[in-house]
Amino acid sequence: MPANHATRPLGRTGIHVLPLGIGTNKWRRANRGAVLETYRTIHDAGPCMIDTAEIYFSERVVGDCLRAAGPTRAVIASKFLPLPGRISPRRLIGALDGSLARLGLKTIDLYYVHYPLPLIDVGVFAEGLVEAVKSGKARAVGVANFNADQMRRIADHLARAGVPLAANQVNYSLLRRAAEANGVLEACRELDVALVAYFPLASGRLTQPSDSMNTKALLTCLANIAGAHDASISQVALNWLLACDSHVIPIPGATKPHHARANLDALGWRLSEAEFDAIDRASAKSGT
Repeated sequence: MPANHATRPLGRTGIHVLPLGIGTNKWRRANRGAVLETYRTIHDAGPCMIDTAEIYFSERVVGDCLRAAGPTRAVIASKFLPLPGRISPRRLIGALDGSLARLGLKTIDLYYVHYPLPLIDVGVFAEGLVEAVKSGKARAVGVANFNADQMRRIADHLARAGVPLAANQVNYSLLRRAAEANGVLEACRELDVALVAYFPLASGRLTQPSDSMNTKALLTCLANIAGAHDASISQVALNWLLACDSHVIPIPGATKPHHARANLDALGWRLSEAEFDAIDRASAKSGT
């Protein structure tokens, strides 16, 4: 069971980030003052990955934070939205240019393809991602919501051009463990690619006790362990993900500074093997 190290690598790119990042898909609707203080909180913590996407409409908000706070240690990630008729390398680079303008950056740290398209060869995306790196517009590139086979194929395309696949961002939590069963986590290990876990708190369902029959046993287990560590249920759930594998980097959302601080506090301690196993069993019983 891996320890919660100070940083974790984004694959073989040479970029290292805090083991916990932050999702910003709710920042565009949140109070701007609170969002700026949230940004400053994670900025002060170290190289925290800030995840956005053109479809979230939060890139401008992230850009405003970057401009207001000055030079940053944060690692900025955004995503290209592939749509029918928008799948050429030229379209990807054009979208990247738009993201850079909204963020106020010349180079983004990590640029993803948001999801695969049926019947579209991943090589089309790979060509655009390679150009993003070779042009200096992106330091690293990744994919999101790709299955294990798609991951391997695009990693192979990228490798031929000397570009490593940095990450695959997928839905992963104690209530959504498909990445373990469908081979994505194993592919991340095999390829040395980061698994960036979105919805690591299951859209809030892992933040407080519940009477739901499907989750009651798991949440009771989390609450008992939280009490032993003077921690919150969400901190225990995040700690479990961190302990699963050193390739896993959860990105819980936060729109207020105290939420960001609470998430980051999951890094200051680790579960015992007995506690990890107890949560694992309770999660399995919840039907994930």
